[in-house]
Amino acid sequence: MRRHMLKLVAVGALAFTAGCGDTAVEQALMGGGAGAATSLLLDGDLTTGVVVGAAANVAYCQKYPTRC
Repeated sequence: MRRHMLKLVAVGALAFTAGCGDTAVEQALMGGGAGAATSLLLDGDLTTGVVVGAAANVAYCQKYPTRC
């Protein structure tokens, strides 16, 4: 149970820090890194984590540029 809570806290922290970068490339790198780290913590597929994290962060930052 404790390990599960630790994973949830880590995922939350990664999601909070993912929204950085001034250009689409920087946003993709930050999102991909957060996605990779989340995949490792949750024992998921690393490639999927990188792709989903990068795409999600770029999409979010393009839609809400003042929040990034």
